Amino acid sequence: MTPVALPHSDIHAEGWISRLPPGFRPYALLARLDRPVGTWLLLLPGIWGIILGAPGDLRRQIGLSILFAVGSLVMRSAGCVINDIWDRDIDAQVARTAGRPLASGALTVRQALAALALLLLAGLAVLLCLPPLCWALAPLAMALVILYPLAKRVTWWPQLVMGFTFGFGAPMGYAAAADRIDAVLLLLYGGTILWQLGFDTIYGFQDMEDDARIGVRSTSRLMRDHAKLFIALCYAGAVTLFALAGWKSEAGPGFWLGGAFAALMLARQIVLLDPGQPRLCLTLFRQNVPFGMVFALALLAGQLVR
Repeated sequence: MTPVALPHSDIHAEGWISRLPPGFRPYALLARLDRPVGTWLLLLPGIWGIILGAPGDLRRQIGLSILFAVGSLVMRSAGCVINDIWDRDIDAQVARTAGRPLASGALTVRQALAALALLLLAGLAVLLCLPPLCWALAPLAMALVILYPLAKRVTWWPQLVMGFTFGFGAPMGYAAAADRIDAVLLLLYGGTILWQLGFDTIYGFQDMEDDARIGVRSTSRLMRDHAKLFIALCYAGAVTLFALAGWKSEAGPGFWLGGAFAALMLARQIVLLDPGQPRLCLTLFRQNVPFGMVFALALLAGQLVR
């Protein structure tokens, strides 16, 4: 008998999630605790900003990184709850997302709002541990989190909006470490936006057929016929702005060597990319976590070896 192909999904209800009490499992899935990739992709730009904003101050870098790790976990989870509240009807029509707790009916909107309130309180506690400049930036970050799910309803560029949203960790990290806004912050943020536009477009290639069927706009659908060129332009722009941030911060040769290796990791994604293979697109998307780690090490090397 020929096995029946299961619908493509990035939900992982097995593993440690399956060992939670039944009542907690839908909340863990709602917060995407089964998929830490998103938390890493929110955290890593913050770490980049912290490294650039507090050069040579390893103790401060470590302390702020711990705070940002907690904050990234909490705020990424809050963002997922907000996204799923907005998109519950759309998610129910997409194979990859139909099993999400709100789309499947495992949780009600009221239950999701209660979970969101707790997450936002935890996020506020982390924010109050940061400098006042971060308090001023936080409302802008929160506005982006709330508005991002609406982007796919009004523009073909929701992945760009996602770049501004998820990439906001970079200026927050730099502001927390340096307590100022300057050219380095803007270059780092710009590079992060382009990097995230690229990898989220790759991620969106998984849903093109369902998105087209239900009328959801996406940069992935818009750029399907020019996928490799578009991702190459995004990544090339990101690498250029990252290089300018390193140059502006007077990074040493360690940064340039490590940064070159990180750039090759992005180039490999472009070579392998095939928008028609959803599982490959998910794999390439996940490879941005090791890229982000290598780039963080490059930034550190640029401060240690001058």
